Amino acid sequence: MSSENSLPVEAAEALTAAAEAATRDPSALSLIPPAVVIIFAVWLKRPILALVLGALSGMLLISPTGTLGNFAETTLRVMQDETIGWLILVCGGFGALIALLVHTGGAFAFGRMAQTVAKGRKPSLLMTYFLGLLIFVDDYLNALAVGETMKRITDKYKVSREMLAYVVDSTAAPMCVIVPLSTWAVFFGGLLVANGVAPETDPNGIRTYISAIPYMFYAWLALLMVPLLILGIVPLFGPMKKAELAARGGALQIDAEPEDMNSSPDAFARQAMEEEFEGADRKHGKLHNFLLPLALLVAFTIWFDTDIWPALLLTFAVTLPMYMVQKLMNFNDMMDQMMHGFKSMLPAICTVIAAFTFKDVCDQLGLPLFVIENLAPYMTPTMLPALVFLAMALLSFATGSSWGIFAVSIPIVMPLAFAVDANIPLVIGALLSAASFGSQACFYSDSTVLAAQGSGCDLMSHAITQFPYAFLAAALAFVGFIVFA
Repeated sequence: MSSENSLPVEAAEALTAAAEAATRDPSALSLIPPAVVIIFAVWLKRPILALVLGALSGMLLISPTGTLGNFAETTLRVMQDETIGWLILVCGGFGALIALLVHTGGAFAFGRMAQTVAKGRKPSLLMTYFLGLLIFVDDYLNALAVGETMKRITDKYKVSREMLAYVVDSTAAPMCVIVPLSTWAVFFGGLLVANGVAPETDPNGIRTYISAIPYMFYAWLALLMVPLLILGIVPLFGPMKKAELAARGGALQIDAEPEDMNSSPDAFARQAMEEEFEGADRKHGKLHNFLLPLALLVAFTIWFDTDIWPALLLTFAVTLPMYMVQKLMNFNDMMDQMMHGFKSMLPAICTVIAAFTFKDVCDQLGLPLFVIENLAPYMTPTMLPALVFLAMALLSFATGSSWGIFAVSIPIVMPLAFAVDANIPLVIGALLSAASFGSQACFYSDSTVLAAQGSGCDLMSHAITQFPYAFLAAALAFVGFIVFA
């Protein structure tokens, strides 16, 4: 997510957006754009087009005669946003790093090593799960690194890419939420300070954030759901069951015609491995050429106070000379591979840019304020945490924004929580649970897009197959907030 240095700017912009939205008279019409996005995304299975249509429908509601001009102005404002620039650099840079790891044969060497440890479907998925728990610094880093690392191993054991993407997504935002050393903790702690929620004795808001960790019910349940599903305690059902049955029958998600392969199901896994490592040095690939750059990236991210962009730059500064000394590639070849990797991230980048544009339109229509105002009469001390979770989860899911919704809603929700004498850590836990639900469940949120991208899974297939499990965890979390209140 965004860097620590941009926290004050982002918080100020979010609060300004909330103030501007409050000057409007929000109505039920603000629900139309999210409905348009969901309908067209499910129908057309083209999330970028659905987001653009949703944004245009919102622009029509704001000003029918000025739709084109407003759309141009909004998209330009979004593209000038510091967070978008950071996202393009980070996602593209990570794509470039992955391309180097694959081409040098390091990723192939890791796959060989992992196959000696993860011998079977369940062990390969559990290995994915624990790797996701280890990379807790940032959900972008988690989603891209774990999926890219494990998809070849899980392919061998006929695990569907949908299942892999679900495991990756469930250990991205949910894990980052409950660890106070992540980008999430830095950002939300800053917002708690900016809105006067954290006391003066907690200048960075981290202590207040830590007090809410036990109450981040959705994040805990999402993490618990994964091993239960892997071990068969929670059964496969719905779209995920169909995807898993198809994968076990050989229909892995790869771009190849059935007649181009052998009749054996193993041929699909072999074909996936061959295509993935086409051009890679599979004979001389060394494991350290894969593990060292990733270890450096995690270490540098912690060193730079969870800002992944300078960590990426420093990782490149070490990795490129290391590869050149080993004569794995010359400089021109490395630049070509990095450009290829950067371009491979463009679909994910475009989806997130479209989601930011759509979220901006929803803010202009006052969607967050409309939902909160309509639930406010029912917010008693007992029901407030559960209703806050419900409202924010719906908003986060509808707009694809987890951090943005939190920034806009906290100045409205927290004064209400203090006024009714609600349990403050429980309310903060409800807000963060809703943010992590939206980040995982919404099919055009940044975390979902990158989990699908890293796992090599179709975005809509990933979103549809994981939603029943995310919804189940959300329903249990809602009950938990009522019980603990």
